[in-house]
Amino acid sequence: MSTNHQHHTTHDHHAKHNHHDHKSTEHSKNKEDHSHHHENMIKDFKKRFWISIIVTIPILILSPMIQMFLNVDWRFQNDMYILFSLSTFIFFYGGWPFLTGATDELKNKSPGMMTLITLAISVAYVYSSFTVFGIGGNDFFWELATLINIMLLGHWIEMRSILGASRALEELVKLMPSEAHLIQEDGTIKDVLINEIQNGDNVLVKPGEKIPVDGLIIEGKSTIDESMLTGESVPVDKTDGDEAIGGSINGEGSITLKVQKIGEETYLAQVISLVKEAQESKSKTQDLSNRAAKWLFYLALAAGVTTFLIWTLLGYPLSFAIERTVTVMVISCPHALGLAAPLVVAVSTAISAKKGLLIRNRTNFENARKINAVVFDKTGTLTEGQFGITDIKVMKGFEEDRLITYAASVESQSEHPIAKGIVKEAAKRKLPLKKISDFQSITGKGLQATVEGSAIMVVSPGYVKENDISYDTSNFDDWSREGKTVVFVLIDKEIAGMIALADIVRETAKNAVSDLKKLGIESIMLTGDNHQVAEYVGKQIGIDKVYAEVLPHQKSEKITEIMNTGRKVAMTGDGVNDAPALAKADLGIAIGTGTDVAIETADVILVKSNPQDVVNIIQLSKVTYRKMVQNLWWAAGYNILAIPLAAGVLYNIGIVLSPAVGAILMSVSTVVVAINAKLLKI
Repeated sequence: MSTNHQHHTTHDHHAKHNHHDHKSTEHSKNKEDHSHHHENMIKDFKKRFWISIIVTIPILILSPMIQMFLNVDWRFQNDMYILFSLSTFIFFYGGWPFLTGATDELKNKSPGMMTLITLAISVAYVYSSFTVFGIGGNDFFWELATLINIMLLGHWIEMRSILGASRALEELVKLMPSEAHLIQEDGTIKDVLINEIQNGDNVLVKPGEKIPVDGLIIEGKSTIDESMLTGESVPVDKTDGDEAIGGSINGEGSITLKVQKIGEETYLAQVISLVKEAQESKSKTQDLSNRAAKWLFYLALAAGVTTFLIWTLLGYPLSFAIERTVTVMVISCPHALGLAAPLVVAVSTAISAKKGLLIRNRTNFENARKINAVVFDKTGTLTEGQFGITDIKVMKGFEEDRLITYAASVESQSEHPIAKGIVKEAAKRKLPLKKISDFQSITGKGLQATVEGSAIMVVSPGYVKENDISYDTSNFDDWSREGKTVVFVLIDKEIAGMIALADIVRETAKNAVSDLKKLGIESIMLTGDNHQVAEYVGKQIGIDKVYAEVLPHQKSEKITEIMNTGRKVAMTGDGVNDAPALAKADLGIAIGTGTDVAIETADVILVKSNPQDVVNIIQLSKVTYRKMVQNLWWAAGYNILAIPLAAGVLYNIGIVLSPAVGAILMSVSTVVVAINAKLLKI
């Protein structure tokens, strides 16, 4: 059952409302307003449901039909007026979301669930009111009350299960620091708000801080971690004349930036607008039960009008014809239909949560059953996003463990990802680190220190070439071709060994790709890394197609390109640079260890960061859809049987469906739908 129309219109309104400059305060405020609005709607449905339930109890007790059914007589003077008053309250208070939702649906010339519910409760209310004030006959107040309760419950369950407002833009804005260290003309430093910065200003970025704006480095050198923004797995060495992107993280050096881009021109602001465009352009497809409701609405109207005309033309009293018509129209709104989808949603959401799959956008999750291409980001998705040692070459006369111990002891002083990879290997081998002295960093070349009286150096190929130190070129060339980073360990100026490091491939990635192949789904890798690295990783995992050196803004273009070939595409990623592509794809899947932005843009989040869960999502989507279709048939099947009987097709042989029997049938179909939903599993 679709979320009520108010929710869609709010979403549309919000999308339009957000088209302005990306100042963090305004953005955050808009997104928070939208989130609060969604939370308030959930609270509103919950409150309306519980209040309506309380008011329904006396309605059921006072209803003559229920008393007849229970074979009791609790009638008293003016009881019908009390019944009318309580029912009027429920009709307007409990039914208000449906009445306003139906108005919206009819304005858009697209009747659906809201219009169907409104038709049933309005006909029941108006007819029953007439029975109290004059025309006589059976009232339908109890039907009205129970229908409103079940529909409120269905909507409440559903709204809790689906995505509220996406907080992606709010999360993107959070990446930018709110203040910057402005270098004034007299050389003093003043902390100012980002929106006070102008093009051409100079700002200081201290070690470990986020870079506040896009700019050119005019002084200092550092390594900058741009992985969240560009997907490049290795931090980039930057010095005078290099550009720095706002939102990336400065390493160990202090740098001075000349501001080049502010506001909407910044790289991050452009990512924000790409995400926003992709979110807005996503089709708001009506889901299954809403389409079923649309046809039931037309069916109910046609059946009602036909019933009335036939009984009138056959010469039966007007009161009889009206009662038959009302019975048909009230019965044609199946209570079970209101629960058919939400119950399946609630069960599949619970199953997915247990398996570590958080569903944020239900419509896109349901459509995951049609996916036939899965695009994976490389760094942090197929790989762990952390360097690990892949190969070691030890020179004659040296031992491997000693080489690792010395290298790790020196590298333990550095925060560089390569250093962390070597230290991690020593920990894995349970090798204790040695005490070091005379530690020194050779800028851009490596590190050196004294360990157990020996001079140990861990250096780059650049250092080895500059100093004309001979080494095993065949191993080095092979590893370089595979895109691995190679460092040399020198003991007393003699090469003791070479260590190759690469971003470690997740074991589960290989299984996931193999399982997708069995399902007939193509695996594609999309990465900002170079061709060698990409091809090496792709081969290891068994990926069908590899796109390398894809710039961040091109990722969503690549997704569009793949979609244009007629394929239904899921995108799996973890970085800011993946956010526009996640929003653009038919299904966006974020790795749980990824950035908040990717997580907030995605339709599904893999809490365990396990690519294997991509397969689970697709399978869960298939069984969820199957259960929904079964439930809709159970719900509508009741109608297929009940409508002709209520209309009086078998009246001549003495069979007419009384509202009381209609109520039993309705209860049975609701119970069947509930049990069927509970049987869902993967």
